[in-house]
Amino acid sequence: MVKLDILSDPICPWCYIGKAYLDRALAAAPDHPFTIEWHPFQLNPDMPAGGMDRRAYLEGKFGGKEGAVKAYLPVHEHAEKAGLDIHLDKITRTPNTLDAHRLIHWAGIEGRQTAMVSALFKAYFVEGRDIGTHEVLADIADGLDMDAAVILRLLSSDVDAADIRERDAAARSMGVTGVPTFIVDGKHAVPGAQPPELWAKVIAELSEQAN
Repeated sequence: MVKLDILSDPICPWCYIGKAYLDRALAAAPDHPFTIEWHPFQLNPDMPAGGMDRRAYLEGKFGGKEGAVKAYLPVHEHAEKAGLDIHLDKITRTPNTLDAHRLIHWAGIEGRQTAMVSALFKAYFVEGRDIGTHEVLADIADGLDMDAAVILRLLSSDVDAADIRERDAAARSMGVTGVPTFIVDGKHAVPGAQPPELWAKVIAELSEQAN
């Protein structure tokens, strides 16, 4: 098997799109060699704990409403190409994602990591839920048969928070400046939401090398 490490943030639209493209390639090659692990990278590590109004965040980041609309046009285009349902108009808050990353980590311990990443993307981009709140995160965990009461207790503590921050900082120190970033076999970094065709080529090359 070949390790595919994915650095991602659950509020990153390109990560959502990149996962959809990868999923399509993996579905087309059910005997693919990848074993996948997700890693934390916060788009906004300095975001207040309670998050902020999404419109204010976008206009501040992209220099006004016009800039925000322009920046998100390719997101809509690629989401459609990837066959994704995406409802940016439903999102009212941009959350701090530290707790969401902790939840992804805990889901990984229970063998549900990729399912959790998918559930968080759906909650945020399709349903417009605030995935910075403990109640929403616990509800999402419950939907994956994780113990919501345990998750709420963990979220109310600082368990694994320092570890997530350290892993985020380590990624930046390695030169990662944006997500998604895919690292194949611990050697080759593939940045951005790559089309299924590229992943098909990578899978074919890896399979050839294995024979």
